[in-house]
Parts: sequence; C-alpha cells; structure tokens
Amino acid sequence: MKGKIIRGIAGFYYVHTADCGIYTCKAKGIFRKLHVKPLVGDDVELSVLDEGAKEGNVEAILPRRNTLIRPAVANIDQALVIFAVQQPEPNFNLLDRFLVMMEQQGLPSLICFNKADLLSPEKEEKLRRMYGACGYRLLFTSAKAGQGIEELRSLLRGRTTTAAGPSGVGKSSLTNLLQTDVQMETGAVSEKIARGRHTTRHSELIRIEEDTYIMDTPGFSSLELLPMEKEELRHCYPEFASYEGTCRFQGCVHIHEPGCQVLEALEKGSISRERYANYCLLYEELRGQKRYQSRKTQ
Repeated sequence: MKGKIIRGIAGFYYVHTADCGIYTCKAKGIFRKLHVKPLVGDDVELSVLDEGAKEGNVEAILPRRNTLIRPAVANIDQALVIFAVQQPEPNFNLLDRFLVMMEQQGLPSLICFNKADLLSPEKEEKLRRMYGACGYRLLFTSAKAGQGIEELRSLLRGRTTTAAGPSGVGKSSLTNLLQTDVQMETGAVSEKIARGRHTTRHSELIRIEEDTYIMDTPGFSSLELLPMEKEELRHCYPEFASYEGTCRFQGCVHIHEPGCQVLEALEKGSISRERYANYCLLYEELRGQKRYQSRKTQ
C-alpha cells in the first residue's frame, strides 16, 4: 500500500492513504542502518500489521523530488509565508530571512498578508512596492472576513505547500478555512495524534483536497539563515538578478563598490530601500559568522 507521511513524532509516522485513511507506523530497522530518516512529506510504501487498529510499518521511501533542510520535509512544491498587515506589525527583516532561506533551497515563495480587513491603501501600496515589484506573488487575505480564501486555494491546488509565519498572524485560522471538504477527517487526525487545533508544535501535512496538502509549521519569532558564503546572498534577492553582470566589477556584492548598478537602481527608487537595508544587515551577519568560524579554527 502507498501513502504519504503527514506527521512524524517520537519514532511514529502517521501515513495518509488515499482509500484507507491514516495508519500509525514505525519505520523498518533498515532505515537506521542506511542512515536514512523518513520525513514528513515522504511518499512511502507501507505494510499493514493491524487493520482494525490502523497500524503498520513503513517499508520503503519512494524517490524524493526534493528535500528541505529547514523545515526538514520532502516533496514540497512551494512555500507560503504568512504575515499580518498589523496586529502584529510585519517584521520585514524576519520576512526577508524566510524568503532568502527558501531561495537558498530553490523553492518558489508566495507571500500572504493576512488581516487585510485592517489594511490601508497606503500600506497596501507599500507592500506591493516592496515585494510585488521584485517578482513575488502577493495575496491579501482576511481569515476573519473570508477575503482572498478562494484565490489562495487556487494557488495551492495540486501542490504540496509549506506554510510558515510568526505566531499570531492567523496561520492556523487560514489553514482551517481551507479545509472545508475534510473538516471531519482533520478533526479525527487531531484527536488521534493529540494536536491542538490552533497550536502547532510540530510540522504536519494537512490534506486540503485531492493531491493538495499544506504543511503547518510552528510559528517563529527569529530565524537563522542556512550556512552560506556572504557573496552568495545577492543571488537570493530576485530584484538584483537583472543587474547581474552589469556592474563595473565582476562579482560585485552591491554594498559599496563603485559602478554598482544595484546601488544606482536604489538611488532611482527601482529597488526597495527597506529590502536593500535588510540585505546589508544579512550580509554583515554572514560576514560576522565567517570571522567567528575563522577564529574557532585558528
């Protein structure tokens, strides 16, 4: 039988199958010998040990399309990062960190600004200028008013999406609104694995409809970039891409070099000053990490 791991905790894997529901499984010992760990999102083959108790074993992990390091999941098609337009005010440095992390892992990102019922036209224009202008798909939703839910659903359809964002932005409320066809099933899963309906402590795949899953991840208030060279950071800012190779110096990192086309675009207002300020902060953070690592090895 084939299925998909929707949650893993304390050595147990909860595998959703299309026709027979959810099985609680252990992984075969061969995985430990091969130093392979099943991940949430894995498509697997399982054997049934007890049909009545819905218990089984994970026998094989099917080939993965991709693997993310953080969160540690497999077979993800896109990321959905959710921030509130206010209450709490969006932390743009935190948002940019998440976008950089997804760029590092080669995953396209959708940006969802929730609580759009509190959004002023001026703030909407600012957000579109900062993120829409550099190529990210923006959505403005309101879980409270039901705004933008169908548009969001259409962008998720047929894909497995990892959703992330700080606590208090309405991530769980949006996730529940997307589950109109499977409320009973989701309720049963929550009861079986003792998951609080509005509190996410572990990464979990939630089935929205056929071939459509959303991964609910714990809220974060800080985020450390994955290891990378500071010179690589510029490749994680899509608004810099059109200027690559046009600066005076090859390998320009767009900080203070003369003849830098990114700095010129910044002065012209073609690049967001807020986004660029965060780029500089992250660049300095990576440089500081490199210095610290160099001292440790001496």
